Amino acid sequence: MTQFAHNTLLAAALLAAALLAAAMGAQAAVSADEAAKLKTTLTPVGAEKAGNKDGTIPAWDGGLTKATPGYKNGDARPDLFPGEKPTLSINAKNMAQYADKLSDGVQALMKKYPDFRIDVYPTHRTAAAPQAVYDNTFKNATRAKTIEGGYGMEGAFGGVPFPIPKDGYEAIWNQRTAWRGGNYTMPAQVFVVTADGRRALASGGIQTIRQSFYDKDGSLEKFDGYYQLGKFVANAPGSKAGEAILALDGVSDAAPRGLWQYLVGQRRVRKAPSVAYDTPDSVTSGIGLFDEAFTLFGPIDKHELKLVGKKEMYIPYNNNRAATVKVEELVTPNTLNPAHVRWELHRVWEVEATLAAGKRHVVPKRKYYIDEDSWQTVLFDGWDAKGQLWRTNYALMLTAPDIPAVNNSVFWGGYDMQNSSYYLNMASNEMPKQIEILPPIPRNFFSAESLSSEGAR
Repeated sequence: MTQFAHNTLLAAALLAAALLAAAMGAQAAVSADEAAKLKTTLTPVGAEKAGNKDGTIPAWDGGLTKATPGYKNGDARPDLFPGEKPTLSINAKNMAQYADKLSDGVQALMKKYPDFRIDVYPTHRTAAAPQAVYDNTFKNATRAKTIEGGYGMEGAFGGVPFPIPKDGYEAIWNQRTAWRGGNYTMPAQVFVVTADGRRALASGGIQTIRQSFYDKDGSLEKFDGYYQLGKFVANAPGSKAGEAILALDGVSDAAPRGLWQYLVGQRRVRKAPSVAYDTPDSVTSGIGLFDEAFTLFGPIDKHELKLVGKKEMYIPYNNNRAATVKVEELVTPNTLNPAHVRWELHRVWEVEATLAAGKRHVVPKRKYYIDEDSWQTVLFDGWDAKGQLWRTNYALMLTAPDIPAVNNSVFWGGYDMQNSSYYLNMASNEMPKQIEILPPIPRNFFSAESLSSEGAR
């Protein structure tokens, strides 16, 4: 073989490999020059460090990293900006003026409920993380890549996998693995409100999370592929007391998802593959779907993901006050009480999910809005097969400078626009504890064998 022929074959092979990678949705890491922006114009997790031109979004100055004086781990976090007043209120009468900064779901709520409004407060970019998260994010930027058509990833640990995302799959992996505190537990109440305005406690219990992706003694070499381990044990109402769900979520097929459930009536632990996708979520009395939990729970491989871009949007943020008011004051007919929910103007990444060929899902289209400073979803909307807006979901974003972190997984819920019901999940209002940071949780705490003993207590 001549050298020319050899080079031609090599070039063809490289081109074929590149085309195959593109067809499979694989995405290589960014260059070292691009990653260097994480230490200049971008924040350590990839957000724009500068404020906006109008001055309505300030520059990021490091976020909040010091606990309120006298704060004790597990206490309710106080309102960080108690003296502030709304600078703007938006409702059905003036929403057209701000439509470019409102999600479809928020606009639909305003049209459906004339009393619904959002109170907009000054923007505070409070999101922060430990230095180790920033250091690992910088490493991940040049080594992480998506695999398995974008539905898996490799080469990332301990930080944002793709701080400079190139597609929707990378952005969603950032959301899945976002820093929320590491090891923590919290009391969780789930309230549902039906079309007639009645409020009921659907579930209550204890949620425990180990973000093993952030294990302090871990590393990329030690990482077993499971980025999060979670367990929920119900203690209310009486008919559900003792029920438990265990979920082990991995980054690829090499770490297959594990799901188990303990039902008191059956007195046994069983695998629960149906706790996923569009199965109605029993924890929310069926108003929510399992893949809407925590704003995204379980696989998303029934949808193709497109990174639409970044935009400014009014989103729930810094809602520590909402987490401390009485339940009856917050969970009101039709919607959460607008007087207790804080909204701010932030930049978000928009990811559009559309049904993949040959797949089925009752929500064939969704739009996710992901906070640029924390990589956590704050709002997302879902459309039915007829193209009608059906579901709109929210996360109120709790700010915990003691960790430091903001967390969208402890105060979230959704609205069913067709049957006029909604729910609030993981609420700790009027509970003796809020999210509590724990020392490293043993792996066997998240075993199927542990479920039956938890449920029998």
